Amino acid sequence: MSNNGLEDVVAAETSLSEVDGQAGRLIIRGQSLDHLVGHATYEDVAALLLDDLLDRPVNPHEIKAQLAQARVGVFAHVEALDETLLRLPPFDAMRALVARLADGEDFDTALSLLAAPAVFLPAVLRLQKGQSPLPPNPGLSQSGDILAMLHGTMPSREQIAALDAYLVTISDHGLNASTFASRVVASTKAGLVSSVLAAISALKGPLHGGAPGPVLDMLDAIGSQKNARPWLEAALERGDRLMGFGHRIYRVRDPRADALKSAIAPLIAAGQVDRDRISLAEAVETAALTILKERKPARPLDVNVEFYTALLLDALKFPRQAFTGIFAIGRTIGWIAHAREQAQQGRLIRPRSVYVGPMPEAA
Repeated sequence: MSNNGLEDVVAAETSLSEVDGQAGRLIIRGQSLDHLVGHATYEDVAALLLDDLLDRPVNPHEIKAQLAQARVGVFAHVEALDETLLRLPPFDAMRALVARLADGEDFDTALSLLAAPAVFLPAVLRLQKGQSPLPPNPGLSQSGDILAMLHGTMPSREQIAALDAYLVTISDHGLNASTFASRVVASTKAGLVSSVLAAISALKGPLHGGAPGPVLDMLDAIGSQKNARPWLEAALERGDRLMGFGHRIYRVRDPRADALKSAIAPLIAAGQVDRDRISLAEAVETAALTILKERKPARPLDVNVEFYTALLLDALKFPRQAFTGIFAIGRTIGWIAHAREQAQQGRLIRPRSVYVGPMPEAA
């Protein structure tokens, strides 16, 4: 029997992350997600995942400054954003700039790849709005600088912490489609830039990285708390998928959803988010879970990471067309780590296929 989706096929052994879909647990290099979110920054998790995988040690006390200098270095590529590139969607323009980086497998290449999408995406978004791109501020963290380069103002402590929480949460997640693409390319010894570009291209597909924006579209369409249940029931009657619910792996609630829900709380307390928007989302969540349990009692469908990703990124004033690009900023850590882990194993990934086409007729 064929398995075109490769479910339950073990394609790699990894020390980077474990996704326990039955228990609703995510472990990132020996640390539970619950422990990391709220305690670790983007730089902390980059050091955690990349340690022992590059030609130089990744010092958690030095990586913030090293990454800041890498952002300054890659900013020169922003000059290549011409009218042709700026007519592309932000994600595609960002990918085109990443392709300008010199390929390699060393520490400096890894740093440039971590810095590149964080610099390129804000620059693309500003230029597409008719604004000048802002250079990186080496005195800021990765999350703080992303927000500053996009908005042109210094972000609040709560905003930086919220973006850190998101980037940490999505830094790695097992052998998903984009990570598998990164490992396949790395197994050919093509280099880290090639591996990350393959992963970025896989992420572009709406079945992998395209759900957070439609969550907001759904909330806009519902409009009010009282309209939540009738709108959701009508959507299910049409056979529509409810955005932000259900996951290929998790049979229980996605632990990343709770991590991001907690990360939004300080923004609410500081008055830096639309409370009505959050109240509407909570009403939709409650109504959706009730309806799904009623209609599909045998199928476990719960909130996934996309639901609260949409709310958090919206609260940080990222445009919806940038959501997949922001995801790429966080997941690049995992893509690089998996690429290096695969390269160190030295085995070319070469699965078999089963031919099911017509056979030639006998002479």
